[in-house]
Amino acid sequence: MGPRIRHAGPGRLGPGSTIRTRIALVYGAVFLVLGGVLLAVVNLLSRAGTEDQADSIARQAVVKPHPSSPGAWSVTHGDLTTFRAYQITDNVSDAASEEMLFWSLTALLMTALCAVAVGWWIAGRVLRPVHAMTAKARRLSERTLHERIAASGPDDELKELGDTLDALLARLEKAFDSQRRFIANASHELRTPLATQRTAIQVGLDAELSADDLLATKRVLLDTNRRSERLIEGLLMLARSERGVEEHDDVDLGELTREESVRHDVRADAEYGLVVRGNRLLLAQLVGNLVANAVAYNVPGGTVSVRVAADTAGRGALIVENTGPEMAAEDIPALFEPFRRGEGRDRMGLGAGLGLSIVRSVAEGHGGEVTARPGPGGGGLTVTVSLPVVDVVAR
Repeated sequence: MGPRIRHAGPGRLGPGSTIRTRIALVYGAVFLVLGGVLLAVVNLLSRAGTEDQADSIARQAVVKPHPSSPGAWSVTHGDLTTFRAYQITDNVSDAASEEMLFWSLTALLMTALCAVAVGWWIAGRVLRPVHAMTAKARRLSERTLHERIAASGPDDELKELGDTLDALLARLEKAFDSQRRFIANASHELRTPLATQRTAIQVGLDAELSADDLLATKRVLLDTNRRSERLIEGLLMLARSERGVEEHDDVDLGELTREESVRHDVRADAEYGLVVRGNRLLLAQLVGNLVANAVAYNVPGGTVSVRVAADTAGRGALIVENTGPEMAAEDIPALFEPFRRGEGRDRMGLGAGLGLSIVRSVAEGHGGEVTARPGPGGGGLTVTVSLPVVDVVAR
């Protein structure tokens, strides 16, 4: 059982902290710091200017033109008067600076509070779409994955977030639907051989059953058992391929293809020296499934072609082609889903319908991709597996 996801409140980052509150406080703090720096500079410059003005006023108060000689100057009332004039101007300058500093700080604090309030309001407006997306996401469950956030508004970061969540929901919906279909199909595939076995056993319990009928019943049970084994092996192989590649070896794709093709009496035109880094067992399963499917889902007298060569991108390309029944291009993607079978002489054979699913899973686990298209003339199927090549060794 996985860990529980603990949801915080709307816009909440942690206990006692919301994004809206933090934005408002940061907005106010930044305004307070910048405003404080501005007021400090203004007060320092104002104080320096006030002192210069006070000195000038003091000099004009104690020094006047001499009455008997207009070009001469005299100091009035002596040094005491000069001292008092400068003292008065200094006191006035200090008082003016203190008053200015007091009211500046008061105005700064009041404006900072207003900045916090404005930041709170702006943060609420900005985070409102996030709250709406959060509330809608909480209502979603595996039964309502078809719903979407459907974020509206300008093409900004919030719209991008909503679109990203919608894309994630679409992938989750697809994964859940695929899982449901897989479970339903697997249940059906497993139930069919069990029902067959139960019927055969009931027939075999008949005391009046002849030796030939008993032999036929045993053959039915044996064939059904083999079908169940192949189904279970296919499911295990599919699970192993989807888990990822754990063991890595240098595998010659051409040599491996020739070995697997010989097992199905098919001649392969494969280049040697295209080395793929991966799990040899899984890669052999990939090649074997493709060749086996091409042989099984073919028409009587049809041909199977297997080729390995380097493609234009320098990757190793495995191409398997047969001349089976005609198939529409829009029906091909469904063949890579579990328990999907094509038309052919082995349509109802012992296959579990997992071959191409395993091929796709193994290819993707090795950093490759699988593409398929109708064969030449519209008949059969051409499957191409492209795998990254780590080395090309000439032989």
